[in-house]
Amino acid sequence: MIKFENREFLWAYLLVPVLILFYIWLAKRRTKQLKKLGDLHLIESMIPNVSSDKRVVKVILWMLAFCSLIFAIANLQTGSKMQDVKREGGDIMICLDVSNSMLAEDLSPNRLERAKLALEKFIDKLEGDRIGLIVFAGDAYVQLPITSDYGAAKLFLGSISPGIVPVQGTDVAKAIELSMESFGQDVGKNKAIIIITDGEDHEEGAIKAAEDAATKNVIINTIGVGSSTGVPIPAFDNGVKSGFRKDKEGNTVVTKLNEKLLLDIASAGKGVYVKANNADVGLSAIMNKLRELEKKEIESKMYTDYDDQYIWGIYAAIFFLLIDFFINERKSEWWNKLNLFGK
Repeated sequence: MIKFENREFLWAYLLVPVLILFYIWLAKRRTKQLKKLGDLHLIESMIPNVSSDKRVVKVILWMLAFCSLIFAIANLQTGSKMQDVKREGGDIMICLDVSNSMLAEDLSPNRLERAKLALEKFIDKLEGDRIGLIVFAGDAYVQLPITSDYGAAKLFLGSISPGIVPVQGTDVAKAIELSMESFGQDVGKNKAIIIITDGEDHEEGAIKAAEDAATKNVIINTIGVGSSTGVPIPAFDNGVKSGFRKDKEGNTVVTKLNEKLLLDIASAGKGVYVKANNADVGLSAIMNKLRELEKKEIESKMYTDYDDQYIWGIYAAIFFLLIDFFINERKSEWWNKLNLFGK
């Protein structure tokens, strides 16, 4: 098992392309200023010992050192000791809708990302409960089996995207049925399902599946994400927003929150329905409902000790900076023979 102790620092990697673009802008600005002084080739012939190739190599080394330091600060940890741990808690299966409609931006930054951020905070508040993840659209898949490893849960949560389920649609019934299978044959009032979706279910059977779960003492809670008035679904081309999705007739596809269905599912599953908003996705209200679950003693294997690996990031940063230290921007005979950039 691996995890980052300070995952929030990984966002600093977004600075890398920004810094590269800034360097390119500086290089172009420098070239433009030199052209103002006269013919560029003539100026370069007056400073023949200055190597632009070496300057580029040094920038690459700085970027590699910067990335290594981010890695060190984030502190990769590897599990080193696994033990049998006993604690009291319930079993919770989270079913997350990953259909294209979850990309709608009526919640910031979109429905899916907002739900994932809220789930991370929800996992941090769990004490003793086991958790599992199911992703669903037109079909449903177990993303993470029931586990007590909250670090693994957040790691798998971060990898969730709409493309993870190839079949489009919103089949809530399949998500419920798969959750019930994941609980196994164990009985008791210590199990709950949380369904996070916009409720645009194009299949039948969700309410019946919820009723069947309730007969087995499994509580189903629903969280509705999105606007009841409807918003368009963004379309993307190579990761870049290119407009909005259209149907076969060329009309913009609009997605609406189906609150009635989610209310009916929660009612059939003897749980609660909560509508999400930007301030609160609704998991805090669900947490109060989960406290009503009967707790049982759960025995599971989990890592109880981790080894820090940040030192490798520091070693790598020092290595790249040492190479940079021994490279000056003056040309040399051996560097010209090396001809890294084929000039």
